[in-house]
Amino acid sequence: MKSLLISCFVLAINLPSYGQQIIPPKDIQIKMAVLAAPEESRKGAMVYGYGAEGQLTVLREGENEMICTGDDPDKDGLNVACYQKELEAFMARGRELKKEGKTFREIFDTREEEVKEGILKMPDNGATLYVFSADEKDVNWSNGEVENGSFRYVVYIPYATRESTGLPLRPEAPGMPWIMDPGTHRAHIMITPPKE
Repeated sequence: MKSLLISCFVLAINLPSYGQQIIPPKDIQIKMAVLAAPEESRKGAMVYGYGAEGQLTVLREGENEMICTGDDPDKDGLNVACYQKELEAFMARGRELKKEGKTFREIFDTREEEVKEGILKMPDNGATLYVFSADEKDVNWSNGEVENGSFRYVVYIPYATRESTGLPLRPEAPGMPWIMDPGTHRAHIMITPPKE
């Protein structure tokens, strides 16, 4: 009985560490983060990634209009994104509110109010977010190689509507663009090409 209790205690101490993914080295995080960006923007993109303690940090300063975020080590699979600098205030505010423990709805409502009040600036002419993702089984975390990844494109056009864009509220065919959150600060065109 005593050995069973000791075994359970040791197992309980070690179990939490099995659910956490090891944070890849800086060069691998950068290599993977920029996969979301158009090829001509990858080399000069600013890159956020994760430090040894799991905190978001700047891994590389940028030289162009693109900012990329590395994969969250606490989530399965790969999900990296790159966006135009004009979206940084919007993205940074979202990260800040999420860190405070706000829900998706609270983040949405806070940013909506701040945009309306002129506190938070959104792009005047739209800006693009590029997302690249892959299943866990298709990612080699030691060298940054990814197979079977897929892209998604998000074009933010604040306060655009179905009527102003002519886009439907949901895709009616694979890869068809559609508008999400119409009439709000977060109005955006979604384009999700079908997986090959």
